[in-house]
Amino acid sequence: MRKIIQKISCMLAVLVLTVPAHAVVLRDSIRSQVLGGVTRYYMVYLPAGFQQNADRHYPVLYLLHGYTDDERAWQDKGQMDRVCDELMATGEAKQMVVVMPCAGGPDTRNTWNGYFNMKGWSYEDHFYQELLPAVEKKYRAGGSREQRAVAGLSMGGGGSVGYAMSHPDMFAACYAMSAWLTSGINPNVQDNDKPGLLNNAVGIHNPIEKLKNISQEEENKLRSIAWFIDCGDDDFLFDQNIDFYKEMRQRKFTVQLRVRDGGHTWEYWHNALRMCLPFVSRNFK
Repeated sequence: MRKIIQKISCMLAVLVLTVPAHAVVLRDSIRSQVLGGVTRYYMVYLPAGFQQNADRHYPVLYLLHGYTDDERAWQDKGQMDRVCDELMATGEAKQMVVVMPCAGGPDTRNTWNGYFNMKGWSYEDHFYQELLPAVEKKYRAGGSREQRAVAGLSMGGGGSVGYAMSHPDMFAACYAMSAWLTSGINPNVQDNDKPGLLNNAVGIHNPIEKLKNISQEEENKLRSIAWFIDCGDDDFLFDQNIDFYKEMRQRKFTVQLRVRDGGHTWEYWHNALRMCLPFVSRNFK
């Protein structure tokens, strides 16, 4: 009997040793002094083996959500963990840390939305001064532009383009999905009109107009980034995505474009993520 128990124990030990380490999705937080001392949450995807490989450093992808969503959207609605698990397991994407920050929420009248600085909401300062350095130190990721990429959908797609354009020294690649790139500017917006202030911020950061007015030096810096525009043919933001792509093509930027059947939906973005991860992987150094 004792021999049988010992044999079973050995078999269980072997099984434990051969079971592969699984990826983990965590919800973490950071206290932001830039945003008035509030606690800001974010989700982080840690690839399989992260805990076991304590000395390994990983590239990082900042994956931005859209208007009215928060840090949980890519996980809850986009099932990003399944896509990441599959592509990293097959080798189509490199193992990477994926960070999903919170820059909004559904109560748009009372909750700030947006990735840019605006009166009362210095989110871009928070992102670069607090979130990015804290996350990369804690999760052994990024640390240089060659190991960092940014992507997002809708408001986050526009945010990813805006971040790459204003900080070309920070990112190796930008993948914009159904990007909200431009909007009309209302000079009479009140300080408590959060949707109105966001709308103005998007208009002020219009990357199409910025491209038309940048210097040669700025243009050369933007050429160091790998660009990808992905938008459905039924998306209400289709025209501005195409206009941005055409402006980049006219200036002979290296930029990829995908137009697939679909609209402004999670079905579309879930599939877009399957192209996003291999794309940013190819541009990590």
